[in-house]
Amino acid sequence: MSENFKDLYHFIDLARANRKYPDNTANNLKSALKIFEKELNADESKSISMIENSIEEIFRDVAIANKNKSILSLNTYKARLLKVINDYKKYGVDPTKIQKWTPKLRPARHNAPALGGKSTGVLIKKDKTDKENINISNFIDSPVESSHKIEIVLESGAKAALSIPRELNKSDAETIKAVINSLTKL
Repeated sequence: MSENFKDLYHFIDLARANRKYPDNTANNLKSALKIFEKELNADESKSISMIENSIEEIFRDVAIANKNKSILSLNTYKARLLKVINDYKKYGVDPTKIQKWTPKLRPARHNAPALGGKSTGVLIKKDKTDKENINISNFIDSPVESSHKIEIVLESGAKAALSIPRELNKSDAETIKAVINSLTKL
């Protein structure tokens, strides 16, 4: 394939015009192209296949030239570049194929801030998981709920911790008292 790197820009515009890329996606993809374009040599800028084949070397150059950006961000730009190249190879080489292209759409964000909500689609799933975990933990019968926890600091500085059932009868209290009395040194 000997398509020029500039063809990717035209492809993004074509995909945007045909509603295959939303405006924000198209802008993000073009930003990725601009960052990588600066680091391409003359041969690479004339061949999309050559870019694909040497993407790691190009990425290294991009990382060196963009020390102000995090590697995570640069990896995102790299993924966007590869997405454009992949989409271009599928739908851009033959413009009639773009009509059959059904882009993957994200589900609508019901709690989007513009609609008065506070969460994004990503957070909704996390929130549900957290709520499920909280509900599960509520069903655990914890001994803390059915007992008194008492911590006593002794004269020596040591601590004694007692866990006594809330419903303690006199006989059980006498048994506990006897056990404690048996621990003392005479």
